Amino acid sequence: MKVVVGIPALNEEFAIAKVVIRSKQYTDSVLVVDDGSVDDTGLIAQRLGAMVLKHERNLGKGAAIRDCFEWAKQNNADVLVTLDGDGQHDPNHIPSLLKALETDEADVVIGCRLSRPQKMARHRWLGTRALDRATQVKVGDRIIDSQSGFRAYSRRAVETLVAAEFGMGVDSEIIIRAQQGGMRISEVPVEISYDGPKTSNQNSMMHALDVLFSAVKFVSIRHPLLFYGGFALLFFLNSLIFAFMTLDFYQKSGRVVTNLALITIASGLLAFLALFTGIILFTLITVIRERR
Repeated sequence: MKVVVGIPALNEEFAIAKVVIRSKQYTDSVLVVDDGSVDDTGLIAQRLGAMVLKHERNLGKGAAIRDCFEWAKQNNADVLVTLDGDGQHDPNHIPSLLKALETDEADVVIGCRLSRPQKMARHRWLGTRALDRATQVKVGDRIIDSQSGFRAYSRRAVETLVAAEFGMGVDSEIIIRAQQGGMRISEVPVEISYDGPKTSNQNSMMHALDVLFSAVKFVSIRHPLLFYGGFALLFFLNSLIFAFMTLDFYQKSGRVVTNLALITIASGLLAFLALFTGIILFTLITVIRERR
């Protein structure tokens, strides 16, 4: 079984050596995607025998993950394992993920943080769990750890899943696409280390917003009539309420309140635009699906 380990990395010169060396215990095919680092991340990984793909500028984690998938396909990998380059994920857990792929007959196995690590801030942990619920992908009765980038993908997943996101929302996007594609998702418990000099290159608030916007975008594309129709209904109801207030005030005072009238008109226009957008998007997506 050919295993490829893909490691997205941005300015990780203090941690990348340990990640590469430990990963090479389980496979000779280690890819580091240097996503526009300004330090020696790529050089260190290359000297340690990893294949390095260099982005001239920072394109985002999603772009790095796409490169991992593409490189795995080009090298006929049976399994792609992805993990972060900052030392959070212990490559010694790779065998556990590979075993779960086989025993669970899964297409995607997630290294899951079942409990909050001692060194992980409580607000960050709660934020992570909130994002998991926003993603709403379950294994059994439990919502999975959708924000974990420590994963193993089968050949089917590597050849089928395509990530469109450029940013941190890529982890949620891939899991949602896997579930929608009928793939089996499993998870194994892993330990996460927060002892390194840094564990994220992105502000936690920006990370959360990135993931939430990605989830909203995915839902709007997946269910355009429901998504935009819901907004259309809210704007329409708002328009009716302010229209009633405008008429009521006119009957009582004999004059029109401009602000109320403008809100009525604006809400009505927004309702029309939202409904029109949903119908157009639904039509385009239907045509694209029929041509596949």
